[in-house]
Amino acid sequence: MQLNMLAYFENGAARQHPDKVAVIDGDKRVTFSELQSNAQRFAALIIARADVLNQPIAVYLPKSAEVVMADLGILHSANFYVNLDVKSPPQRLKNILDNIGPALVVTSRSREAEVVASGFPSDRIVFIDDLWENDVAVDAAALKKRVEQVIDTDPVCIINTSGSTGTPKGVVLSHRGTIDFMDWVFDTFEFDSNTVIGSLSPFYFDIYTLELNVCLAKGATLVIVPENLAIFPAKLMEFLAQARISFLFWVPSIMVNIANLGLLDRIALPDMRRIFFAGEVFPTRHLNMWRRALPQAQFVNLYGPIEIHVDCTYYIVEGDLADDEPLPIGYPCRNSDILILNEANAACQPGEQGELCVRGSSLAMGYWNDPEKTARAFVQNPLNTRYPELIYRTGDLATRRENGQIFLTGRKDFQIKHMGYRIELPEIEHQVLGIEGIANACVVYDHPKKAITLFFEPSGADVPAATIRQALSAVFPKYMLPTAYHSMDRLPMNPNGKIDRNGLVQRLAEAH
Repeated sequence: MQLNMLAYFENGAARQHPDKVAVIDGDKRVTFSELQSNAQRFAALIIARADVLNQPIAVYLPKSAEVVMADLGILHSANFYVNLDVKSPPQRLKNILDNIGPALVVTSRSREAEVVASGFPSDRIVFIDDLWENDVAVDAAALKKRVEQVIDTDPVCIINTSGSTGTPKGVVLSHRGTIDFMDWVFDTFEFDSNTVIGSLSPFYFDIYTLELNVCLAKGATLVIVPENLAIFPAKLMEFLAQARISFLFWVPSIMVNIANLGLLDRIALPDMRRIFFAGEVFPTRHLNMWRRALPQAQFVNLYGPIEIHVDCTYYIVEGDLADDEPLPIGYPCRNSDILILNEANAACQPGEQGELCVRGSSLAMGYWNDPEKTARAFVQNPLNTRYPELIYRTGDLATRRENGQIFLTGRKDFQIKHMGYRIELPEIEHQVLGIEGIANACVVYDHPKKAITLFFEPSGADVPAATIRQALSAVFPKYMLPTAYHSMDRLPMNPNGKIDRNGLVQRLAEAH
């Protein structure tokens, strides 16, 4: 029985493909044997600085091969990693470090001042540069003994996500939950040493968990997509073609932009075999553009908040889908169960909307250093009064059809009451995205003015508000129509590649 995530590497690529390229980072190529050797050397550096077990160690480095080495070194030292965003404002970095209280921070000498400015002690900083500048002796037997002390309910990493109080929430993920999810992935989908991963998401995001473990377990090559390409879709597509990428796990926003620009017809991706997408709704019209351009590829819709180990439901897209047909999030992943509860905490009947809740090994361990917030989100299963059993309340609204398929219908916090009617804002967005000339859209509610407000991004020439309103009038009653329209060259995105809804709401507040 596998107790530690590192076993994927030790029994997989490190043993079976030692000389194969593990990570491509620009001009840098790192083989699996080099990755293993450098990770163990870095573990020795960590232990020399702080001989601790099962403690958080933060990594403050740009997305790079060095982050992979650092993370594996931390796991080899029998601790757990916390990858940080080097673009974080100084106050956010300070808030995270104060909350997590890491035993050490891994960074480069060029970024030392940023860490010190946050108030973190300089004597608890470890430099990745020391890997290349110093000879480091490794006691492999001692490292093995340390790792054997880790059990599967110990943390593997912390992922920081936005918190309503301004202090990010640190979601604690375990070895058990990660292994449980990845074993399902490997049993359900075909990944092997021929897989080439196009890694676009930040390494402080949970998509990295899947990318990293596919790489380590199957000998797949992890290709780090240059960060600047995200804002140049044509160059991004050319990069995917030249690198012969065969697997993507992306947030849909960038894929929508690529489809809107007609790039799927201009730049062929013959090596693409599988595309996972998650994190937000992928408009069916744009998904169909991708499917028509890549008939050889499998498309999979995954769903799961960060409080779940990567994802908890999946839908393998098959058959024809109309452009206005909603896309299901599908069925529970193995060893996860989805409950849909109404306001009375009873199970919803088929077709009845309720809050989507999750039970199983996929649940995170909770929020680091915040028992109160943990207790509000991870609660006793109201359908089970016989023994302790936690569920996670996602805040997402969903329905389940007679055939078991699950559909998201919105969020509790995206559901508004306007003119006495309950309205799901994403439902309006879905219809807006079906209007010709609209590349992207976000609907928010201006509470002071009691106005449904549409922000939209034209794909070419601007689309008049009257045109949008006329199209929506054919679908919605008058009370559901936006009363304010804002055309933008580009909708703002947060670091995870999703539309920055909070930023748009803040923009409205500042305009009052």
